[in-house]
Formats: sequence, C-alpha cells, structure tokens
Amino acid sequence: PVEERINHLGPQAPPLTLLPIYSQLPSDIQAKIFGKADNGSRKCIIATNIAETSLAVDGILYVIDTGYCKLKVYNPRVGMDSLQVTPISKANANQRSGRAGRTGPGRCYRLYTESAFKYELMDNNIPEIQRTNLGNVVLNLKSMGVKNLLDFDFMDPPPQDNILNSMYQLWVLGALDDQGQITPLGKRMSEFPLDPPLSKMVIVAEQLGCGQDIVTIVSMLSMPSVFYRPKGAEEESDASREKFFVPESDHLTLLHVYQQWKINNYSSQWCAEHYIHIKAMRKVREVRGQLLDIMVQHDMKVESCGSNWDIIRKAITSSYFHHSAKIKGIGEYVNMRNGMPCFLHPTSALYGLGYAPDYIVYHELVMTSKEYMQIVTAVDPNWLAEMGPMFFSIKKSLKDKKRKLDPIKDKINDNINNNNNNNNIDNSNIINAKEKGTIKVNQTSTTTTTTTNTTTNINNNINFDNKKSSLITNSTPSTNNSNNNNSSGNKSNTKKIKRFGL
Repeated sequence: PVEERINHLGPQAPPLTLLPIYSQLPSDIQAKIFGKADNGSRKCIIATNIAETSLAVDGILYVIDTGYCKLKVYNPRVGMDSLQVTPISKANANQRSGRAGRTGPGRCYRLYTESAFKYELMDNNIPEIQRTNLGNVVLNLKSMGVKNLLDFDFMDPPPQDNILNSMYQLWVLGALDDQGQITPLGKRMSEFPLDPPLSKMVIVAEQLGCGQDIVTIVSMLSMPSVFYRPKGAEEESDASREKFFVPESDHLTLLHVYQQWKINNYSSQWCAEHYIHIKAMRKVREVRGQLLDIMVQHDMKVESCGSNWDIIRKAITSSYFHHSAKIKGIGEYVNMRNGMPCFLHPTSALYGLGYAPDYIVYHELVMTSKEYMQIVTAVDPNWLAEMGPMFFSIKKSLKDKKRKLDPIKDKINDNINNNNNNNNIDNSNIINAKEKGTIKVNQTSTTTTTTTNTTTNINNNINFDNKKSSLITNSTPSTNNSNNNNSSGNKSNTKKIKRFGL
C-alpha cells in the first residue's frame, strides 16, 4: 500500500527505500533494516509492534504512530483465536515514541488526538493470561495440587469463563475427572511442556507405535510457520511449498518437511532454496530433542510407523476430535460441535485438492477475514466416534440393519408358518371332535384369536430405518467415554461449577 501511494505521487517524490519488519520474516531480510540506505534515498521501515521493544535501529529520526496494534485474543465460547485490531495503551505509545531520536533529535507523529491519549487509552496492555487459552496453566496448577482454581490468587485474575472452559476441555481429553481433579493421564500429560492436546497426542502415539513421528509433528507445530513468502517471489515460494504437500494432511506435510531436511543433513542452503526458515527449523530440532529426552526418562517407547500414515492420523484424531468439521461445500466446512462455518486456509495442502474430504480435524481456528482452520488433517469418521464417544456416534445403515434383522425375521416367519400349520391340524381335529360332540366351537375361536394377535405383535416390532449410515453428533455428551468420565457437557457456569465440585 505504501508503494502504491508513492507511485501515485509521480516522479517528483524523493526516493524512498521501503523495508518491512515482522517476527516471521527471515533473519537475512530482517537484517536489511540495520544497513544504510542508498545514496539520495530515505529509509522507511514498516513495522509491527515487534519494533517497540525488541529492536533498536540507529538513525531513526521520525516515528509515525497509528495508535493501533493486532492482538491475538482467545474466545472460550467457540474455542477460537482471533487477530483483533485494538487501540494501543499509553505504555505502547511511550515505547513507540522512544524509537525516535535515540542517537539524535527526533519526532513522533501520533495519528490520534491528545484527548484520546489522555482519556481513551488504557495505561497498560491487557495481560496475556486474560486473553489466551488457559489449558496448560490449569493442567499445571492441578498437577501441583491446586484444588479450587476459581479461588486461586492470580496476579491478574483471568475471566471465570476461561478457567471453566479450560477445565471442560481437559475433562474432554481425559486429564480431569468429574470432580475436576487430575487423572493419571493428566499427570502424564503435565510432564510435557506442551498444550494439553499435543501432550495427549504424544502419549497416545506411544501406544500406537508412532511416537517418534508424532514428536516431530508436535515440534513443528511449536513454530508459528516454517515457510516464508518473500515479496517478489510469491509464485516460486508457493510452488516450493507444494512439493512437500501430503494429500489430506497438513500435519503429515510438516513431518515430510522435517524428514527431507534431515535427509539433506540439516542443510541451511537446502532451507534457503525451499523458502524455509532455517532458524525455525533449528528450533524445531531442539524442541524435538527435548521431547524425546522426556519420553526416554519416562520409559516410553520411541518408535516410527514408517509409511503407515493412517496410524499417525488416528493419533492426531485422539487429541483433536473436539476440533472436527464436516464438509458443507467446496472449501467450506461446518464445526461439528457448534455448527459454526469454517474454511480451509489457502496455504493448506487440502485447499488445492480436486476433492474435499468429508471429515477433518484442525489444530486451531483463527479469525482473520474468515474463520480459517489452520493445520488440517482428513480423518475417518469411525475414528471420531471411537476417540470422542461423548460427542459422536455411528448411525447404522439400512443395509447393516437388514443384515442383522433378516435372520430374526426369517425365524419369526418360520414360527408363524409353524403356528399356521398347527392351527390347520388343530382345526381339522376340532371339526372331527365337534362331529363327535366332544368339544365346543367357542374354544376354537379363542385359540385362533390368540395366534393371530401374537403374529400381529411380532410384526409390529419389526421396524426398518431407511436412512443412510452417517456420523451423528450427540446433542448431549454421553456419560461414558474412553477415560471413564461422566458429564453433561452443559457449558453454563453454574452447571460446570457443580460438575467439577467447585
């Protein structure tokens, strides 16, 4: 946008060297902001709030403060992170003005009034604990023996909804019991410095025999993104990314990237050629080593399933069955728990497929211009019913029901035929007996009526469902799940407090 404005000014505008700076920019491109501008050109740095405290660039004479920043805010009711443009605080404004004139006279231009600065801006930012998912915080506190989190003395108390929602999510994963106390599985999950779904994924993967592969995927997920898309090379970087795509899974795509980097001896040159952050990959390797050490310390098996990637996808489902969606249209899905529409991100490996899988799970849901699902994997609906029975069940098809009921129906028909044959024999005997005067006619009528009523009742109990087989979402979570948890799933604060014994 800045370049477009400069082009509109025409040739009379003085030369301007535009340099971006943000956290996901490769380090070699970030380093350009510290260099000198070309002769006769003015250096202009377009920065996010990373430039407030993390960087100190010499020679900055002017700062233009828009008064806004983007913050990642977690919505506990829908389980979604959203990037919201929010006003900065007075502390932010002072930090921004301090960037100007560090080595000489400088000036800061604020694009808001002095009155807004004094009376509308908050003194400080909203603490991060009040706007993020508290799953890991709650699990760690529970592992330390804290029983009542609602009365815990936080320095900056988070909203009660955030705490209750995090406890509910931990119950769903099997980390907490009905009384809100930590379970043996929760204890094992707390040993890993990961978000609860990721730590459970590692534990389940060890049981399925793919722990080494899942640890690699989890380590890759610890980085916001390992790919970058430099300006002027968008098509080349997109084409390079597509080379690593594994159909139907972004998680497996990340595993593929790491495996290829390992095959190429962890080469920096290889990363540069494929538009991959070398620093991010080195951090991934470091995190992976730490997680493998934890597994070894707890006598967990570290195995790879090789090319049997269905096992890996099943392990992923075990931790993200509550982050599932069903196909609605091309690129559009519906969240299976709350019915909210959500979309495949354009960078997903599933986005360019010729078809869309019916059921998927996702790592996180982020609201930008749309509700985008990030890091998506296609799954078998039977896995959802197996791993999340409190939410899903399989509805039997007509064919399956007929297969089970046909033997019963045949047996019933045989009984009916036998009864009819017996009735015919009895009738002939009755007629003979009547002629001899040894039996009355009304006894025959009673016997015949009883047989007819029995046949009618049996036939009324045969009921065939003509609907197709499908995965159905239970309106109320079942009280029986794989972790022997019992809960109604009602998200009202009163019922949650009662369920967790608070």
